[in-house]
This record gives sequence, C-alpha cells and structure tokens, in this order.
Amino acid sequence: MADPSVTIVDKQTGREAELPVYTGTHGKGAADVRGLENKLGYFTYDPGYASTASCRSAITFIDGDKGELLYRGYPIEQLAGHSSYLEVCYLLLYGELPSAKEMADFDDTITNHTMVNEGIKDFFAGFRYDAHPMAMLCGTVGALASFYHDSIDINNPEHREITAHRLIAKMPTIAAYCYKHYLGQPFMYPKNTVGYAENFLRMMFGVPSNKEFQPRETMVKALELIMILHADHEQNASTSTVRLAGSSGANPFACISAGIATLWGPAHGGANEAVIHMLDAIADSGASIDSTIARAKDKSDSFRLMGFGHRVYKNFDPRATLIRQMCHDLLAEMDGDTAKFQMAMELEQKVLADDYFVERRLYPNVDFYSGLILRAMGIPLNMFTVIFAMSRTVGWISHWLEMHQDPEYRIGRPQQVYTGAARRDYPVAK
Repeated sequence: MADPSVTIVDKQTGREAELPVYTGTHGKGAADVRGLENKLGYFTYDPGYASTASCRSAITFIDGDKGELLYRGYPIEQLAGHSSYLEVCYLLLYGELPSAKEMADFDDTITNHTMVNEGIKDFFAGFRYDAHPMAMLCGTVGALASFYHDSIDINNPEHREITAHRLIAKMPTIAAYCYKHYLGQPFMYPKNTVGYAENFLRMMFGVPSNKEFQPRETMVKALELIMILHADHEQNASTSTVRLAGSSGANPFACISAGIATLWGPAHGGANEAVIHMLDAIADSGASIDSTIARAKDKSDSFRLMGFGHRVYKNFDPRATLIRQMCHDLLAEMDGDTAKFQMAMELEQKVLADDYFVERRLYPNVDFYSGLILRAMGIPLNMFTVIFAMSRTVGWISHWLEMHQDPEYRIGRPQQVYTGAARRDYPVAK
C-alpha cells in the first residue's frame, strides 16, 4: 500500500504539490507542508496554530470527540485510580511505568532534591510584600539557572535529566515560598519523610512551632488527584511556549519560566480562578441560579458561565468526571463557605439538566471542580495557577526533553502574512 499523501492544486497556474501525510498511533493524519513554498510559492495560514502539528510526540494524546486523555498510552482514569503523582512523573519522563526498584530510586531522587539553595530565600526578599505569587514563581524559576549553572548543558543527556529531577522536586518548595512571602510568614523547609503532595501542603500551611501541621487525608488525596489530572495536556499554549523557547537552545529553567508566564494568562491557567470569581459575583449580587442561567442563555448579555465546556473536549472532559466525586467528598468533609458551595452544586445540577447546555455540550469541566476543591482546602485564589504550574512542570520538562531528542527539531520561526504599508521611500528634503 502506497504511503498516504494529499495533492494541492493551484487553480490559477495549474501547478500541483503532492504532500506526504504522517499518521500517528491515534488521531488524525497531518500533511507535511514543508515543501509547499518551493512547489507552489505559498505558506500556510493558521492563526493560533489550531490546525498545525508543530512536532511529533509520544507523550500525551487527546481525543476531544471521545473525551479521551492518554499519558504514554495509559487512560487518565486508570492512572487517577491506581497511580501516584510521582509515578505519573516517571511515566511521562521515561515512557514506561517504573519497576518497584525504579520507583523507589526515583522517589528517593526527587525527595533528596526538594531543598533549594539558601540564596534563593534572599532572592525572595527582593519581591514586594504583596507581589503576586505567579510573578514570584516566574522570576524565581528563571533565576534557578544562576544557582545550578553547573548542569545546564542542553547537549548533555545527564544534565538534562538532573535538571528535570530538580525542577520536579523543587517546584513545591518554591511554590510554597511564594505563598509564605506573600503572607509574610517564615519559610518552611521540606520534610523528606512525607509524600510529595503532603509535603507541599505542610510547607504551605505549617509554621515553625511545636505543633506539626498535619493535613487531612482527603486534602492530600484531592491535591494528588488534581496534580495527576494536570500533569500534561498535549501541545497547549504553555507547553508549546516551552518547546518554542527551548528550540533556541535556551536553558531549561528559562524555558519553564516562559511556560509559567504563558500559563498565567486568564485564557489558560486562570480558568479555575475565574470560576470562583464568578461564584463570588453571583453571591455578592444576590442573583438566583435560575436568573444566572437565564443570563448565560441570553445572546444579548455578555455574561458567560465559567467552568463549563472546553475548547478541546467536545462531549465531556474526562478529568471532570474523575474529579467530580472528589469534589463532593471534600465539600462534605471540610468546613468553609457552605452556602457558596451549595450554590455551586445547584448551578452544576441545573446546567446538567438544561437542554440548552446539553445540546451545546456545555458540561462542567475540570476547572469548575478544581476551583471548588482548592477553595475548600483554604488555598487563596492567587495560588490556584501556582499549583497548576507545579503540577504541569513534569509535562513541560518531558516535552522539552523529547524535543532535544528529536532529530527533526528546528528553531521555531513562524511565517506571517504582511499587511503593513507597501515599500516606500523616506522623504528627503530637497
């Protein structure tokens, strides 16, 4: 059977370009347009790169029509039900699930890298007392290159692996430091005798005292689940940014910092924060859920429901299905703004029962539930995206590692359709 291809015909000149089509393990094929300019004299035009495959990747696959998410071939629902976040990290980094010994060694490596250089604490002193945690995270992660410059040779496989381990291990410590600086509280050192998620919660909420902070088991399980569900999500904006920055040969800390900056945007990592802002606005206005839903259905009203529907998933978000029960379990156990949580659950139930939203596939997504979970855990809004970045770090660095092993990778340099002024001469006085 001949290799698949597509032929593009220029109707004006009659010239043709036959383009090979690459097919992957799952998903649609991709026409290789690299020869299009030479054959027809055209580039492709694709704002937002929504129809462009920028790379070949073996890490994550999403089928938006089926509501399917796979990490290295494993369905997310199986990983969420049986795996741990650190095991998922190993899987994303190395492509296979670890043996018992490999997992023990990996866990030991990550645990022993959780401390950060003491000079980083001084670095935090340069931030204003009220600096946004994402601003501190972005700046501090980029600055890690000045502390660990001895092992950032991107052409050295051992250096690349060491850096990956350092980033995964140190991100919870740095994230907790961002929060502590924002509060004006003393930093908590990581504790190597507790798990990854528990350690982060301890550094977030603990204070140096005789009484050790012990997070509830449900809190630890909820955070672990959130981190697994957010570990990677294919070629999204922040991951593509990490790859683009890395294509220039930039050091990995700078690349991850660029990913953090992209994630900070409200259209990307800020979605679960937008859910809470929406719920707060509804509560403050005294509006009923019925009137809120009516506004969302009114085309003349700019109001939109946050946390419903998804750009990629067309039928349902598989992560939302997994996190929904955890959300309900946590809300039933934790103290907090009960009235607001009940309002959120009423909104969820009425949207799911409304034909308008069902027909348009506007179901609750992962951001709706993760925002409620983080709020119930007592985590402030300005830390929501920080926790997202902490979870996604393994995905970013896995793609960065994969890119540097790809013989086809080139520096990213998109083309453009120029629409400015035509060539003209500078007016010289006579």
